[in-house]
Amino acid sequence: MKTLKKIIIDPITRIEGHLRVEVEVDENNIIREAWASGQLFRGLEIILKDKDPRDTPLLAQRICGVCTNSHYRASTRATEDAYGIEIPKNAKIIRDLISLSLFVQDHIVHYYHLHSFDFVDVTSALNADATKASEVALKYTSNPYRNSVSHLNAVKEKLVNFVNAGKLGIFANGYWGHDTYKFTPEENLLQLSHYFEALRIQREISKAIAIFGGKTPHPQYMVIGGVTSIMDMLTASRVNDFLAIIKDINDFIQRAYIPDIKMLCTAYKEDMQSENGKAMGNFMAVGGYSFSSGDRVFEDGIIYDFDFANVVDFDETKITEEAYRAWYAKEDKTKPYDGETEVLYTDLNDDGSLKTEGKYSWIKSPRYGGKAMEVGPLARMIIGYAKGSKIIKPYIANFLEELDLELKDLCGTIGRNAARAIEAQICCEFIFDFVNDLLENVKYYDEKVWTKYDFDSLPKEAMGRGMFEVPRGVLGHFIKIQNGKISNYQAIVPTTWNASPKDEDGKRGAYEEALIGLKLSDTAKPLEVLRVIHSFDPCIACAVHIVDTKKRELGQFKIKR
Repeated sequence: MKTLKKIIIDPITRIEGHLRVEVEVDENNIIREAWASGQLFRGLEIILKDKDPRDTPLLAQRICGVCTNSHYRASTRATEDAYGIEIPKNAKIIRDLISLSLFVQDHIVHYYHLHSFDFVDVTSALNADATKASEVALKYTSNPYRNSVSHLNAVKEKLVNFVNAGKLGIFANGYWGHDTYKFTPEENLLQLSHYFEALRIQREISKAIAIFGGKTPHPQYMVIGGVTSIMDMLTASRVNDFLAIIKDINDFIQRAYIPDIKMLCTAYKEDMQSENGKAMGNFMAVGGYSFSSGDRVFEDGIIYDFDFANVVDFDETKITEEAYRAWYAKEDKTKPYDGETEVLYTDLNDDGSLKTEGKYSWIKSPRYGGKAMEVGPLARMIIGYAKGSKIIKPYIANFLEELDLELKDLCGTIGRNAARAIEAQICCEFIFDFVNDLLENVKYYDEKVWTKYDFDSLPKEAMGRGMFEVPRGVLGHFIKIQNGKISNYQAIVPTTWNASPKDEDGKRGAYEEALIGLKLSDTAKPLEVLRVIHSFDPCIACAVHIVDTKKRELGQFKIKR
């Protein structure tokens, strides 16, 4: 038997948080086994214990500095659910407007600023002909975004100046010239042009979010029972400012983002139709974001083993979480409300590698009915299409038809990017429908944004959860209240689902499964591994938070009650 070669990538960059990936490759450079390890401990559950439930949202949102709004909302809703507090329609719409704007922002930033360099060769763009590039753009849309020859020449000149000055910044240390890059010089130039434009777009979406949500990260617009945004809701100029920005963003998506993803799928079509980056084929979504008509943006459901013809209804009682391979003391399968956060860190091997036969990650292993699941934009788009969603299915069907692809072709590395772009398009366009619902309510003098409640009369014993689709997948916050204080708090986040280590039965999580069978062109430059992992848009900070590997005391804190 030939010895397998181990490759360690630590850290995985261009993600939020600290992730380590170890893979074993055979003599043909094909990955035969993989381990994904979250490298930081998340202890906010411990901090929340014994706190006033009304304080939960402002504390729990600090699980992450990127996904802060998502955790803020899930935590707020968990407490409202525990107390049976229903929020006004306007409060829900404002929360939805902010959430959907975050979907759009997250997806655009992910592709252009975190993932595109896995496909875009910066050095190749230096050889591009701007005139030809302008013509190439017309293959993917009849109205390309900022496509003049003078503009593209200016982008090329900017790149040349970066290189000549030695100030490459984020362009430094890439695997430029890698054998698996497939874009032409002109296509690379077009993608890089939109990379720079997306920096402005990111800033503009933040302005839109601020209109109803105030500062980001760590906002304060949401309270138990509703929101505080009534003045902005009632001010026509503020609503118009919001809509003007969304129209600008929608223009970028239609004329740049979607065409760029079509370009990506065309160049990497062979990869899409292979098994590259495909996980176990189990997809999960909880649905949500309903209009006044009753229609909703996302459908709920479960798909097993790529069986798109059979979508099973989602049942949250089937969710369990275990820590057999994670650095926690309680290893048993537990329900979310009963999870524990007692640390049992077993360290690394003497050579610095993971103890792959034992515990090797701070991320637990959530399972649905005992099975590992993939969550995120791909899961939402696949389930929406399979369930015949009148919102999602036409977008997916048109995309597949135009590029001559099948639904299963979306299930790998490139397809995750396609699903994310289509989802951004859907969210951006249907934001206008939510604004219409808001304006209709105000038109008929419904200005309510908060449900009044008497805290002293609320039950002292309660439990509740907030479960939402957020940009990276299914997010769940679970709270138990005893004697009017938090007795237990647990969060199962999208990256916990996707980046989970193997469970007691040896079943891999989505990251690990998606790497199996992947062939590396050059083991010294494992670009293929980065492509697969980045396609999930990891947010390890959400899944995990701080530990010193030498077990030294980092600090002591005393909280006065």
